[in-house]
Amino acid sequence: MAIEAVVAIGAGVLARSLLLTAFGLDSVIELISGAVLGWRLQYELSGRPAARVESLEGIATGISALLLVLLCGYLVFVGLAGVISRGKPDGSPIGVGVALAALIVMPLLGVAKRRANRVIESAALRADIVETATCAYMAAATLVGTAANLWLGWWWAEYAAALALLYFVGREAREAVVSARGRDSDDD
Repeated sequence: MAIEAVVAIGAGVLARSLLLTAFGLDSVIELISGAVLGWRLQYELSGRPAARVESLEGIATGISALLLVLLCGYLVFVGLAGVISRGKPDGSPIGVGVALAALIVMPLLGVAKRRANRVIESAALRADIVETATCAYMAAATLVGTAANLWLGWWWAEYAAALALLYFVGREAREAVVSARGRDSDDD
């Protein structure tokens, strides 16, 4: 994920592609989500009391939900700013390549996480799985948008792809927020 983030953000900056940069930022969000999940799991493995582990589970779920909401805001900004400014990003073969690689790897990673969650049944891991699915959606949209720009010269396809992602990311963000709120109300 770190390599994906660096490559996507670097390619996005070089090509002036807000979509590629957003894809890289999503990779950063995925890294943060994974770190929060690792923190939560390490806490449980260290033998802490179950009540404290549950509390930490709620915090981790809430952080994941917040990250998805922030990503939605960024996608709105990227899509609208790009269309309004008519900023024409350059084509990026590196961007197409990193999106294609992520489109292959992210679903495989999601399947592995789902298998693990059948054993530990963690809401925080479920939220992290949503982050992984979102990354796969981002990879698909980024691939379509950057490939259309690179090979067909359709610069606007990158912004259309960013706005189209709102459907998927917004749905996932809503689920994560509902899950986080559900946990909060369970704690009251």
